[in-house]
Amino acid sequence: MKHIDEQKIFDVLADAQKVSAADVEAVLAKSRALKGLTLKEVAILLSVSDPALLKKILEAAAWVKNEIYGSRIVLFAPLYTSNFCVNGCLYCGFKADNKSVKRKALTVGEIKQEVAWLLGRGHKRILLVAGEFPGSRQSPVEDYVEAIETVYRVRVGAHQIRRANINCAPLSVEDFRKFKAAGIGTYQLFQETYHEPSYRRLHPYGPKSDPDNRLDAIDRAFRAGIDDVGIGPLYGLYDYRFETLGLLEHIRHLEETFGVGPHTISVPRIEPAHGVNFFTETSYKLSDEEFKKTVAILRLAVPYTGIILTTREAPSFRDELFAVGVSQVSAGSRTSPGGYTQDDGADDGQFFPNDARNLDQVIGSLIEKGLCPSFCAACYRKERTGATFMGLARPGTIKGKCQINALITLKEYLDDFASPGVKERGYRLIEQARTLLDENSRQQLAVFFEDIQKGIRDVYV
Repeated sequence: MKHIDEQKIFDVLADAQKVSAADVEAVLAKSRALKGLTLKEVAILLSVSDPALLKKILEAAAWVKNEIYGSRIVLFAPLYTSNFCVNGCLYCGFKADNKSVKRKALTVGEIKQEVAWLLGRGHKRILLVAGEFPGSRQSPVEDYVEAIETVYRVRVGAHQIRRANINCAPLSVEDFRKFKAAGIGTYQLFQETYHEPSYRRLHPYGPKSDPDNRLDAIDRAFRAGIDDVGIGPLYGLYDYRFETLGLLEHIRHLEETFGVGPHTISVPRIEPAHGVNFFTETSYKLSDEEFKKTVAILRLAVPYTGIILTTREAPSFRDELFAVGVSQVSAGSRTSPGGYTQDDGADDGQFFPNDARNLDQVIGSLIEKGLCPSFCAACYRKERTGATFMGLARPGTIKGKCQINALITLKEYLDDFASPGVKERGYRLIEQARTLLDENSRQQLAVFFEDIQKGIRDVYV
């Protein structure tokens, strides 16, 4: 598999079994410089099983996350537009030969209904998701672009989707340029597993069976001018330590080739899906402790990158992971086409979510923990993407802008959508957060809040 030296990864992991507590302490000390970690250093942390050292890893991750992003947690919702797929991925509920799934592709009108439903509950950021399928037109990219443009056109009162990201099959450079023209935020594509023998075994047929085409798709997106990308493995397909180092090798390649790494890293963990037996058969499932350690290490290894957590994880565990590096989270998710407005009780989702809380409940939980929910999409509109974003995120400069924009979008949500209890706790959190800002930021925020009181929406710095 291009860019991934498997033997190098195995050798680094083997060497890391011989390290001492002093080696771990040295790596943790370096991580606080916010410069990231080498493959060898990450392997050292992955080898840790001692509870006292694990605690130090988690504490370091919490510190680094706060230094870069502060207390804000960005919220989004996935919007599945189609579950048709020509691939045979053994672990996925959408695989082509899964006869237990009712196949559906949303029409433009149905996409509008789904978007309006999400807007009516306060969502502002959407991740479009679709299986790999020829589509209804000459090229599937035309369907994707139409979906993106449809999302941006929907209005519910003063509210609209501020950023549509997309997770879909690899495209050509020319087709990626069409995404760029349509105004997408982040192009997201998971390699699933960086271990080539496992990749080929788990993807027996379909276009996705070519691991190099999938790996190179991120390069093609960059060459097309999309400088915000999201990557990640699906943990549970192979050894989590190898997958983490494979991910870092992919990031190293992107940084060396394009000067920037991924805007986001997603950390999905394998979950059951209707009509698929893979979850019960795989021998690579991570324990909660291993998964939590992995998330924390990723925060230390790639401090500038947003780490995304989905509703695959249970509420109480999701709450724990916010403290060790997660900075973006889905809420109130449905994982089937039409799942928000046409839910008929069928198990047609890509996987079974473990967090069934609605958006208001998730926001309430974040506020109770002193975290600031955010729907901010300002960086995309201010062209703070790619190298510009990295220049702000790496030293932690982005934190100030994130905090102000998070408070602005939280007030919008509280004024327009929140339940009484969440509203009360949210206003209290805003007042507490304002006292921590410098005088200039407080004055700036006061002006924005006056605009919100007048009914103006979508203001940001």
